Amino acid sequence: MAINLKPPSVAAREHRLGTIIGWDGRASDLAGQSLAGQSLAGQSQPARADCAAGCTGRRGKEGAGPGQRLCELAGPFTQAAGCGEQVVEYQATHVRDAVLIHHAPIGCSAGHAGSNASYRTCLVRRGHPPTDAISLSTNLVEQDMVYGGVDKLRTAIHMAWERHRPNAIFVATSCATGIIGDDVESVTRECEDALGIPVVGVFCEGFKSKHWSSGFDAIQHAILRQLVRRNPPRRQDDLINVFVLSGADVYTPMLKALDLRVNLVVNVATVEDLARLSEAAASTSFCYSLASYLGAALEQEFGVPEIKAPPPYGFAGTDAWLRAIARVTHREEQAERFIAREHARVRPQVDALRRRLAGLKGYVAMGEGFAHGVIAVLRELGVEVDGSLVYHHDPVYDAPDKQGAAFGHLLDTYGDITHFSVANGQPFQLFNLLRRVSPDFVIIRHGGLAPLAARLGVPTMPLEGDSSLPIGYQGIVNLGEEILSVLAQRRFHEDLAAHTTLPYKSAWLAEPDPFALARPGVAEAALP
Repeated sequence: MAINLKPPSVAAREHRLGTIIGWDGRASDLAGQSLAGQSLAGQSQPARADCAAGCTGRRGKEGAGPGQRLCELAGPFTQAAGCGEQVVEYQATHVRDAVLIHHAPIGCSAGHAGSNASYRTCLVRRGHPPTDAISLSTNLVEQDMVYGGVDKLRTAIHMAWERHRPNAIFVATSCATGIIGDDVESVTRECEDALGIPVVGVFCEGFKSKHWSSGFDAIQHAILRQLVRRNPPRRQDDLINVFVLSGADVYTPMLKALDLRVNLVVNVATVEDLARLSEAAASTSFCYSLASYLGAALEQEFGVPEIKAPPPYGFAGTDAWLRAIARVTHREEQAERFIAREHARVRPQVDALRRRLAGLKGYVAMGEGFAHGVIAVLRELGVEVDGSLVYHHDPVYDAPDKQGAAFGHLLDTYGDITHFSVANGQPFQLFNLLRRVSPDFVIIRHGGLAPLAARLGVPTMPLEGDSSLPIGYQGIVNLGEEILSVLAQRRFHEDLAAHTTLPYKSAWLAEPDPFALARPGVAEAALP
């Protein structure tokens, strides 16, 4: 569906893309149902597709988006969850010369310590001196919920300017401001005129979406509306936008071989870096879940083509990614020379790792786009992967042909995954998911689930710190060596499990189906 930058907010993913947070089956079946759902969504009199066995049949609103016909397992409760505002905090506080204001109760700023730690680490990884992320809170209280909080917001914006002199101020809304209906857009416009810098409203009320990935879209929508140059003075034919998180810069060395420069955004970018997004020759990312909206909008609204190729994981993905960039920038010969050189350098190391990892089984639990890539790398290392947990599934991206470039590439190149589960990081399901597969190790991106996996006695590799570790040709070697390091700690995990008591009833721990409570009638029958 076409992107519209005129309104101040963007529709949540479940309404725009048909995002789901509950599904269980073979990966190939999910891909097939996603394609079928897109077809059904375009029918004027849509016929219901058959739901997967045991599915509740919950679907999105008809006509709301191209993926809305996908069947979803809907559990009766949520044990843990993140929200879009947390994602906005993580991105906005990582813009080096900007300040974030939480227009919210003080509890919505609870994640600042973790975001600050990530920011400082990323600065060092990218060669910058460490400094602290800056955010303020309007600290809404009960009185503000009755009388409104716009005066507090106006004061906070001017305070942020007086204290820090930023080049931009982001204002993140919250569930509280959404409930009371504060006119945030008018206040930010008023303050922008008064201060002479962009004051950017980011509309990310947590209750608007069932999955935190909508927060990426919210801040990207705000950046596109107010920070990206509408009529850039020139195009920079050697500049590539790369949408990243807080990992090390592994992209500059790869693209430098093609005589290209990189513009890394959003994390650890400057306001100027964001402004010149419209000047680049093309845009790309390591994760379409992160970059779906930004890449599609830059192509549609600013004429910056998006690279629609598999992300750079493993030999096959990195080859295709580099060749796609080379076609757009007319650097095919340089790309082929670099690919041949890297294959010759890395292949012997990968072959040695394959021998050491032979016969092992891994399990991957992380965001969808990231999981596709890590599974690809594991299979190139000769590791068996017959189970994975992704925290959501987008049946289609904002540029629909990208789903085939990511999920389709994984299935076509590396084969099916037998137990492919979609769930938004629920701790009570993890034991059952892992027992079903019995992996030798787990690779996981989730601050809460990683310690739980370790307590279950499974060697666990948390991939929270450096999101760039598995990227590119060197990423294959990096991941293999990290796996060997984790496997060397088997005895520690076994001892940990021997002294751990899980807080769940024996009936649930004996349950073979991790999604039993989402099956029709099961949850009701379990009630006293």
